[in-house]
Amino acid sequence: MRSLRISVTDRCNLRCNYCMPERDYVWLSRAKLLNFREIVIVAGAFSDLGVDRIRLTGGEPLIRTDIEVLVEMLAGLSGIHDLALTTNGTLLAAKSDALVAAGLQRVTVSLDSLRPERFRSLAGRDQLAEVLAGIEAAAAAGFGSVKINTVVMRGVNDDEIADILDYGRSVGAEVRFIEYMDVGGATEWQQRCVVARAEILETIERHNGAARPLGGDDAAPADRFALEDGTVFGIISSTTQPFCSACDRGRVTADGMFYLCLYGVHGADLREVLRSGASRSDLAAFIRSTWRQRTDRGAEERLGLAQRRAWTGVSELREDPHLEMHTRGG
Repeated sequence: MRSLRISVTDRCNLRCNYCMPERDYVWLSRAKLLNFREIVIVAGAFSDLGVDRIRLTGGEPLIRTDIEVLVEMLAGLSGIHDLALTTNGTLLAAKSDALVAAGLQRVTVSLDSLRPERFRSLAGRDQLAEVLAGIEAAAAAGFGSVKINTVVMRGVNDDEIADILDYGRSVGAEVRFIEYMDVGGATEWQQRCVVARAEILETIERHNGAARPLGGDDAAPADRFALEDGTVFGIISSTTQPFCSACDRGRVTADGMFYLCLYGVHGADLREVLRSGASRSDLAAFIRSTWRQRTDRGAEERLGLAQRRAWTGVSELREDPHLEMHTRGG
């Protein structure tokens, strides 16, 4: 385990239909959310075990009040060499400079359509202009890298693959195309809506010429490619070509549940350990013991199903909101 995703809130100001398609949700208790000091203790315990990459997620992390204060606190941990954040971009224009000043090194923005009416249909809000402004502000703010995440869905936005890649090129952002995943709140997921890695790559090459595979970190989720003009993009194929055996990620929810897999059903309660008076070293020992029992390979198991349907239903999600994608940080 070298990479940790920390969710700082389960709330979000968009309602993307591959993540939060339902009318109503059960939210985590605000009293149970980890405060900034507790998040830093948790991050430090993971760092003591060899984790050197942290990504802040949500929900939408930028709606957490004073998020730049948390960034500065985490940037002060000596063992953390890569500090990143994933956002929907709606609040990024106002926050970019403060986040860079606080020590955030990289930012990834979700963008599933460049068409205002389609964006509104996908995200449930008419905020494409704010997202594009956020991406452009991030590109100008001095982050080490800016990436764009695009979930590709057949018959929904698969006709925009080339356009979004062109847009990423124009703002200096690396685009990563993500296969539609059947996890968390994707209650409307259907196999026929998945556009597989090979098809995404074929579409890109049809518009841009041959793409050369790039080497890199075997544990990274994206297979990266370069076009002849130097444009680099990635494809994350968790649905059709899972990479469970190389996964080095842990996930902590905003209320301190530690999950070993995006598809994991049961988490370990770090908040209970922390608030019982445990030291940082005690917490690290608990984390180590939990991780060593890891057998999760959820994406591989899903791939082997004869009839693959949405991972969870609405009733299960309401009984346990920790199963939501927006709760465990995607």
